[in-house]
Amino acid sequence: MITSFYNEEEIVKLGLKKYGKNVLISRKASFYSPELIQLGSNVRIDDFCILSGNISIGSYVHISAYTALYGKFGICIEDFVTISGRVLVYSQTDDYSGEVMTNPMVNPNLTRVTGGPVVFKKHSIIAAGCIIFPEVTIGEGAAIGAMSLVNKNLEPWSIYVGIPAKYLKPRSKKIIELEHLI
Repeated sequence: MITSFYNEEEIVKLGLKKYGKNVLISRKASFYSPELIQLGSNVRIDDFCILSGNISIGSYVHISAYTALYGKFGICIEDFVTISGRVLVYSQTDDYSGEVMTNPMVNPNLTRVTGGPVVFKKHSIIAAGCIIFPEVTIGEGAAIGAMSLVNKNLEPWSIYVGIPAKYLKPRSKKIIELEHLI
């Protein structure tokens, strides 16, 4: 039976570094350097997602449609994280000063790509259309409202919104209790 998700045999052929059980990957998702990508168990990656570079995804994670993860300097997504549609996560950025070239089609000696890891701590949730910049840690249980831009670390169990993302209010920790019911 053909479904919209890869079967076990097809997942093996993707060449991922590692993956767990109950992994659902859309046939329409794209992987670049799959040998650098590892997935835990109970992971779902929807249509038109792009995963590129050094990416580690824990268990019970959902990555919604049209999300792109660019992990040249590393992206770590811990357990129970939800990433809504059209989210962009960058662990790298080009130098826009005009002193060097940009884009991957020119000689790398003529570019200056910088960045650092992006970390999504356990139980964090990112709403639709957010952009996450390099060297950012989303604290445990933090929630980011739709269309927000994250350019600094976010505190645990807090809700953030806006451009740039600013603290709105605390977030309930009840989900920690619910985790034990799975």
